[in-house]
Amino acid sequence: MRVAFAGLGVMGFPMAGHLARAGHEMTVFNRSPEKAERWVEAYGGQSAPTIAEAAKDAEMFLLCVGADKDVREVVGEALPALRKGAVIVDHTTASAEVARELAAEADKRGVAFVDAPVSGGQAGAEAGQLTIMCGGEAAAFATARPVISAYAKAIRLMGGPGSGQLTKMVNQICIAGVVQGLAEGLHFARRAGLDPAGVYEAISKGAAQSWQMDNRWKTMSEGRFDFGFAVDWMRKDLGLLLDESERNGARLDMTRMVDGFYAEVQAMGGHRWDTSSLVARLETPDK
Repeated sequence: MRVAFAGLGVMGFPMAGHLARAGHEMTVFNRSPEKAERWVEAYGGQSAPTIAEAAKDAEMFLLCVGADKDVREVVGEALPALRKGAVIVDHTTASAEVARELAAEADKRGVAFVDAPVSGGQAGAEAGQLTIMCGGEAAAFATARPVISAYAKAIRLMGGPGSGQLTKMVNQICIAGVVQGLAEGLHFARRAGLDPAGVYEAISKGAAQSWQMDNRWKTMSEGRFDFGFAVDWMRKDLGLLLDESERNGARLDMTRMVDGFYAEVQAMGGHRWDTSSLVARLETPDK
C-alpha cells in the first residue's frame, strides 16, 4: 500500500520503520527535515517537503504528533491532497472532540478517519508491540487494521469516532493510580527499613503485580527517571480526560489528585522525567 506517515518522534520513527519493513511504499514527513532524512537513510522510501506532498498519492495517511492543535494542522493540510477513499489514521493521544470533528470533515471529502491512540511507550513502538485503541467506522478500521498490525500486539475497534481516544483516557486513569500506589509502596518500604528488592520478590507474584511494578520498581528505588513517558505528556493526557470528565460527569477524584502530584514533580524540574517520578516528590524533605 502507498502509505504516508507524518511525525517521526520517539514513537513515530520506529512505527513508520515497521511499515517500511512490512513492504509498504513509504513517504514520510517531519517538521524538522533532518529527522525525515535520517529515517529514509535507515528504512528507505522517501521524504516529502510538505504534508500535502506526502499525502497526495497516499492510500493511507498516518500521523503521530503532539496535541489537538497539531492534529488539526496536519490533517487540515493533508485532507485537500488526499484522494477519495483514502484513510487517515491518527495515533496521537488527543481529545475525543477533535477526533469527531476531523472525522466529520474527512467524511465530507470522501476520506475516512480513524482515531487510534496507542499504549506501550517507546519500547513498545520499537518492538512492534503496541496496544491500539480505535474509533471510527468499521469499514475504515478493516482497511487500517492489517497495516497498523505491523507495530501492534493488540488492536480493537471501540466504537465510532472518538471512541479510541476515550479508551486511551481510561488507560491513563488506570496508569496514574497504579504508579501512585507503587510510589507510595516503595516510599513506605524505605521508611520501614525494608529492602526494596526483597519486597518486590515477595509481592510481585501476587495481587499487587503490575506492569509498572515489574518494569519500574528498580529504577524508582534508584531515583532514575531519565527515560520512558515524560511527565509533561502525562499531564497533557490527564488534562484531556479531566476535561472530558467535566462533560460526562465522571468522578475522577484520584486522577485529579495525581495530576496535582505531577504538577509538583514539574515544579521540581521533572518535566521530562518518566511518569514513575511520582516517587521523587515523596522523598523530598517537606513531604
